[in-house]
Amino acid sequence: MASLNKMMIIGNLGSEPEMRFTPNGNPVTSFRVATNWRYTTGQGERREETEWFTVVAWNRLAEQCNQFLTKGRLVYAEGRLRTRTWEGQDGQRYFRNEIVVDKVTFLDRQAVAPLPEEKAEEKAEEAEVGELEPEDIPFESEG
Repeated sequence: MASLNKMMIIGNLGSEPEMRFTPNGNPVTSFRVATNWRYTTGQGERREETEWFTVVAWNRLAEQCNQFLTKGRLVYAEGRLRTRTWEGQDGQRYFRNEIVVDKVTFLDRQAVAPLPEEKAEEKAEEAEVGELEPEDIPFESEG
C-alpha cells in the first residue's frame, strides 16, 4: 500500500537560520517558522493562535536558506515530517517534530537577492506576461 508524508506551511521566520555541518561535512540549516490561525469564537470574539515549526534543510538548499533567509521573512516550506527522539543528560526522553524540506520559496520581496530557482520562475512569469526583452531570449550557440 502506498503512503504519503507531506507537509506544507506558509509562515514567518521567528529567528535567524542556523547552519552547521555533519561530521561528513554536509551542511544542514535549521530555522523556526510561525504560522497563524485566525478564527472567531461562537461569541463573536476574534482570536489568533500561533503554531511553531522547526524546519531543516540539507546540502545545497541548506546553504541557500542560510544565505538568503532572515528573521521575519515570509516563506513557503514543503517537505516531510520527521520525529527525532533523544535522551537528555538528565535521563529524560525528549522528542521534536521537524519538517525536512526539499523546497523553500520566498513569498515577500525583502531579500537582497532571490534563490536561483526563484530567478528562473520570475523570468518565466515575466515571459508569460509578454514583457520580453531581447536579453531575456535564450540563445544556444551552434558548434
